[in-house]
Amino acid sequence: MNPSFLKYSFGLLIPVALSLSISGCSNKSDSDEKGLFTKADEKEVKTDSLYILNYISQVPDFKKQKELMYLFYGDRDYKLAWFRGDNLVPEADKFLEAVNNASKEGLDPKQYKLVDFPTLIKQYEEADDSVKIELQKKIDVGLTASYFHYASDFYTGRVDPKADNTITWDVKKNKIKLHKALQTILRERESTYPYYEFEALHAGYSKLRDKLKEYRTLEQKGGWQKVELGNLKSIKKGDTTQVVLALRKRLDPFGKLNVNDPKMRLYDAQLETQVKKFQALHGLDTDGVVGGHTLKTMNIPVSERIQQIMINMERWRWIPKRMVPKSLDQRYIWVNIPEYKLYIYEDEDGEPDAERAYKKVMEMRVIVGKTMNSTPIFSDKLEYVVLAPYWNVPNSIVEKEIKPKMLNNPGWLANNNMEIVTKEKEPKPISESSIDWAGVTEKNFPYMVREKPGPKNSLGSIKFLFPNEYAVYLHDTPADALFAQTERNFSHGCVRVEKPVELAKYLLKGMNEWDESSIRETMNGGEEKWITLPKQVQVYLVYFTSWVDENGDIHFREDLYKHDKKLEQEYFG
Repeated sequence: MNPSFLKYSFGLLIPVALSLSISGCSNKSDSDEKGLFTKADEKEVKTDSLYILNYISQVPDFKKQKELMYLFYGDRDYKLAWFRGDNLVPEADKFLEAVNNASKEGLDPKQYKLVDFPTLIKQYEEADDSVKIELQKKIDVGLTASYFHYASDFYTGRVDPKADNTITWDVKKNKIKLHKALQTILRERESTYPYYEFEALHAGYSKLRDKLKEYRTLEQKGGWQKVELGNLKSIKKGDTTQVVLALRKRLDPFGKLNVNDPKMRLYDAQLETQVKKFQALHGLDTDGVVGGHTLKTMNIPVSERIQQIMINMERWRWIPKRMVPKSLDQRYIWVNIPEYKLYIYEDEDGEPDAERAYKKVMEMRVIVGKTMNSTPIFSDKLEYVVLAPYWNVPNSIVEKEIKPKMLNNPGWLANNNMEIVTKEKEPKPISESSIDWAGVTEKNFPYMVREKPGPKNSLGSIKFLFPNEYAVYLHDTPADALFAQTERNFSHGCVRVEKPVELAKYLLKGMNEWDESSIRETMNGGEEKWITLPKQVQVYLVYFTSWVDENGDIHFREDLYKHDKKLEQEYFG
């Protein structure tokens, strides 16, 4: 038996992760140096569809990969994949090492160790030629099934949000072709994606993975100091108390602290700076006061933060590998709902056939939906900028909010710059007195209530449309003061943007007739104007409660709509 096998623990119930560098396995041919295997390098040992079906039918998790198994082996005329002649290819070793290290990805290695490869390989090494081919087939099909089982979770997620109606997520699905990815791993095709190294597809995921390692190390060392105020309601700069020692330990768990130094009990300016940074990274008011919400957030255990990191890594697996389809303008809008922020990213490298790198070119605060009118999570394509827009009031709001006001005051619509019109291409006015308001419901109201353009319009002076089933879009607002709030969930579901003119200028850049002057003139002109973008722009409305910024700092946010709780049940259940 190869001595390299001894470096792996065989204490697991099903010990898979072992070195597969059996005799001759690591010898590279000229074709290896070029990065691709040639057909001449492959020994013509084959399996068949019946063998594959019989094999995977014995393992429930493998049965789920039947279609991928047939696609992969069908593409290669059922020739074996993981052998070069009589020897396993080095990529088998790399794959099993990836499985053995699955915990760093927030995955449980035991769930992917479903085949006793050490025993199979030992049998193969010691077998007579009469049974070697049969063992080759068993190892080869087992490795392929194991790869698809692991890669399905690693690249597209353990939880399928499309199949689970308790998970709110309607972003375009990550449609990675895992049978092609495996061909890339085996050096049979080229790809710009890092399949060779069993690496993640998004930097946002990789950064969270690094933080997962840090937080697990912190947990192993006992976590962070709990801060207890005792009879105090709060502490702030200038206070001297024993509690300040606990606060210092909480904010710097690995720091060395001289507990006998009286200065360490003084809440000084440096400590206030640390507290304000903590508050900023957790979406809190940066007032430097420790108490209330700040104290509660500080005392969330590291174990809960670890779970939060893991479920947000899972969400990254749901994001398409190509952030923007090739057919669209190579930029995208990213709205992170729990963060109350909008970002715009542009293509950085300009290479149409390579994995694209995007740089942030704009950001602004947003207002999102209330808990009872939550902003949906989905992706779509922005097509229109509308200046001086009407607000077409959803029938749900007509029933719940406008109907009671009209019953109380028949002139309410007219007094609030609203009108009733028919649902036609060229709407006709309808008298509000002709409506039986007492009988109006969301489903039976045949007309449209709309707010006319103007400075007090609920949409402000600009809206950005990406037609979707939720009737949700980005828009201006006359209530600018709300952007100063730390928690900004005030809307009926649409996303209000802080800098609508700046966003319009950016989207209409290159259209000569539209500069800031003409945009402002039209938006204040009182007549609705639709502008079709030359190229549609990808929009993501997403829900991440943890992420790592460009400075390497990790952020956490509250679970605004309780989506984390639902995902936790599926992920850890």
